[in-house]
This record gives sequence, C-alpha cells and structure tokens, in this order.
Amino acid sequence: MTDSAHPCLSCGACCASFRVDFAVYEIQEMGGTVPGGLAVEVNGSTCRMRGTDHVPVRCAALTGGVGEKVSCDIYEWRPSPCREFKAGDYACNKARGRHGLPPLGDGPTD
Repeated sequence: MTDSAHPCLSCGACCASFRVDFAVYEIQEMGGTVPGGLAVEVNGSTCRMRGTDHVPVRCAALTGGVGEKVSCDIYEWRPSPCREFKAGDYACNKARGRHGLPPLGDGPTD
C-alpha cells in the first residue's frame, strides 16, 4: 500500500477484530513468508497470528492506533487471510463498526 489516501492506512480495525488462522505452510520455517515468531501453532496444519486470539484482539504485526494511522510490520509477508481481506466489504465494515468507525463503500482491496 503506497497510496497515502488508502483507507486501510488510517483504519486497522480488521487487525484488531478477527482471529487470523492460516496454513502452517505459510510460515517461513515451512517455506512460506510469515515470520514464525509472529505465529503460534494451533494444530499440526494451522497457525494463528499472535495477538489475534486475545481479548482485546490485536495482531502483533499491527503498529499505530486503530482509526488513526496504522501499518502492518509484515505487509509484504502477511498470511493469506490478510491478503484476501477486502476494504469496504461486510467483514471490513463489521470490524470498523466495532471500533466506532463509519462504514466504507467498496474500495481499494490491496
């Protein structure tokens, strides 16, 4: 995300709302890109981003203040659920609502 107008750069609600589970093969030690230190093993085939199974939820890779200015410390290496998340869709707007942010229309998805 290099466009400073991208709504995700001032949001981060998804990173502070949902559990992020992904295949164990996405961690670096298994040939993937997600730094292993930021993931915990759930079972033999699934990992979870640290912090996303806590209350309150907050991914360990998220920096900044939700609803203000945020970034992902591992954006280029993020797991598939993060890559597949779409700004402005139902889940996005649900997360934004949890943090008192207004909904987005369909918008940038990268």
